[in-house]
Amino acid sequence: ALMFHSQGNIEEAKKYYQNFINQGFKDHRVFSNYGAILKNLGKLQKAKKFYRKAIDNNPDFEDSYYNLGILLADLGELKEAEIFTLRAIELKPKFFEAYANLGNILNKMGKTKEAEVATRRAIELNPDYAESYNNLGIILMDLGELKKAEISLRKAIELDANLGEAYFNLGNILRSNNKLDEALDNFKKAQKNKSDSEKCLASIGRVFLEQGNHLDGIKYLREGEGSIIFDLKNDFLNI
Repeated sequence: ALMFHSQGNIEEAKKYYQNFINQGFKDHRVFSNYGAILKNLGKLQKAKKFYRKAIDNNPDFEDSYYNLGILLADLGELKEAEIFTLRAIELKPKFFEAYANLGNILNKMGKTKEAEVATRRAIELNPDYAESYNNLGIILMDLGELKKAEISLRKAIELDANLGEAYFNLGNILRSNNKLDEALDNFKKAQKNKSDSEKCLASIGRVFLEQGNHLDGIKYLREGEGSIIFDLKNDFLNI
């Protein structure tokens, strides 16, 4: 099962994990890995159950708490997500990915300054982890510190040229500063690197409209959002 999973053969790995579980295996890795497969398949509630079983079978395995924290955040169960992520850090004090995830959770909870502290701790523990710089960029944007956010996002892209979300976030900052050509370039890179396609297309459309390219603007907005609202009374597009 572990071999198939590491090779990306998810269907075969899934069969073996299910077989182990049906036979009464208690290895925490079986439950944790099977939970990860279910999460990637979008079966979040089932994944949550198996992550909890992994913890029941090995209460000292930090990855199970970390994975459950990510899942709970995806489900909007932020307080519980925070608790499990903190437990992962307690078990592994230099767990930089957990600090990065804690920053995301705290930011979603509106604890923006605490989120910044957690994310900067993640960077301190691993200065080469691009996701942390992207997350810090988002937090700094929320704090209104756009110049610092731009620096952090550019660092994320420097570390990982395929990080689509960082291009998208940088595009938003550049657009707000009226640097439309560079913003457009970053939104296109975000789409190329598999950031949220509809969101990217809509943002590309908005930049085209702001540049006066109405045909392409309307085309991309339609592709991204499916429809465009015209305010005929005030003679403008509601974008």
